[in-house]
Amino acid sequence: MPFATAHAVSLHGALGHLVDVQADVSPGQAGLAMVGRLDLSLREAGDRCRMAIANSDLVWPATKRTTLLLSPADLHKRGPHFDLAIAVAVLAADGQLPPEALRDTVFIGELTLAGGLRAVPGVLPMVLAAVDRGIRHVVVPEPQAQEAAMVPGVAVLGMRSLLQVVAELRGEVVPTAPPVAPMSGTRLLAWRGADRLDDVDLADLHGMADAKYAVEVAAAGGHPLHLSGPKGSGKTSLAERIVTVLPDLGPEEALELTAVHSLAGALEPGDGLITRPPFSAPHHDASKTSIVGGGSGQVRPGELSRTHGGVLFLDEWPLFRSDVIDALRQPLESGEITVARSDESVTLPARGMLVLACNPCPCGDYSDDRGQNRCSCRAVELRDYRRRMRAPIADRLDISRHVGPLRPHDHDRFSRLESSAEVRGRVAAARARQAERYAGCGWRLNSQVPGPVLRDRWPLPAGAQRLLDDRLYEGRLSSRGAVRVHRLAWTIADLRAVTAGGDVGPDRDEVDVALRLRAGDALMVHTLERGMAG
Repeated sequence: MPFATAHAVSLHGALGHLVDVQADVSPGQAGLAMVGRLDLSLREAGDRCRMAIANSDLVWPATKRTTLLLSPADLHKRGPHFDLAIAVAVLAADGQLPPEALRDTVFIGELTLAGGLRAVPGVLPMVLAAVDRGIRHVVVPEPQAQEAAMVPGVAVLGMRSLLQVVAELRGEVVPTAPPVAPMSGTRLLAWRGADRLDDVDLADLHGMADAKYAVEVAAAGGHPLHLSGPKGSGKTSLAERIVTVLPDLGPEEALELTAVHSLAGALEPGDGLITRPPFSAPHHDASKTSIVGGGSGQVRPGELSRTHGGVLFLDEWPLFRSDVIDALRQPLESGEITVARSDESVTLPARGMLVLACNPCPCGDYSDDRGQNRCSCRAVELRDYRRRMRAPIADRLDISRHVGPLRPHDHDRFSRLESSAEVRGRVAAARARQAERYAGCGWRLNSQVPGPVLRDRWPLPAGAQRLLDDRLYEGRLSSRGAVRVHRLAWTIADLRAVTAGGDVGPDRDEVDVALRLRAGDALMVHTLERGMAG
């Protein structure tokens, strides 16, 4: 029978589709025909596979007509990771492999001309997609066997060459093979970059009691945060320490984040599951594609997705391009980003904490905190700078805090400062309460609950709702803002339940604090004492 089928996976963003690689080798005019809506890199697979088979001391059916169909035919397919599936399907159709040996197995890997098996990006989401569709065996390049094994319920076979795969499928002794050069990833050379955050702690910062409380609330509920203040006041230092108060990711979140990094080609051989929340602070000249994702050919995740479950910090956000800032609207509402192209639409997760920071003016010296103002900006520069602080984005930020200069009495070397570990304990406990409350609903944090569901299933008491309605009537709060205050009130109540005990929801006091956090108003001293008491 001159026909065989192997299985592969086609990636569209973080979603995978099972693809049948059908091969027919029959008498006729010698040649190779490949159909099934293929891109250029996949059309070149025929030449790669032909030479890989020949250089592995196997036989390419050069005197026969070889036809390959990658089904479903209307699904756009791209990338060199189909090579291994194409090669084994051709060999099975030519009678050099038993076709039944290909059943219930997905083959992933790029072939070199010498027959070696090279690593490819996106193995983890491919294996996840395969398991979701009932596949229980996968063959991957040896360096990525550990990555594929992160998915439960699948048997992983890591191989170095096509000849090793063929021997395994024939039931023969697997020959030795030299390792293949690793995939050229996107990781930078080792330097003192993100690792420097391993040495920072919230206890490093004196003063800023209200800003620290705002950070704790934002971390507990996953709320977007806006920090403003003159240069040198500590906005960046505070933002960099937010990730230190976030608890480790749960198994589901860790798998999602690791799959995104695999898709971006940022996982190195031997990297395990990413369990610590990531942190990213791109420069203000970053492009829209680098932030939200995209690119020519296959869509790659941007920083919004690569910080899924972590923190994306945009320092001096008014200096970012307007299209970058406008692109933040969708993920701030839905927790995901959709990149649309002429022939496909790709949706990527983006449920990280967004933290924006800015100076009051381009020079950063505009301040009344010390009773003086040394700003040297011209009026037109100041007007243009503030115009860049786009209102639709500001309305989607749950918490706004002004960080002022350190006052003399704030710097008391004898006072005890809370460490990140202490705050992280409260944040983890508050998140555990939310996970229990939203069990089976598909949400993990208060910031993710839709407004109508929140009002219907977890409403505010009459007095607290009246306070919110009054702000709406006065025009000091939008409808979107009211929903976000409602979510904030629940997070504040969760933190107070952790510190004071009990199991009650938000009331008028919590709504009042939430309104102050959102508007950037000063918090009362007793609020900070109640909210941050350990």
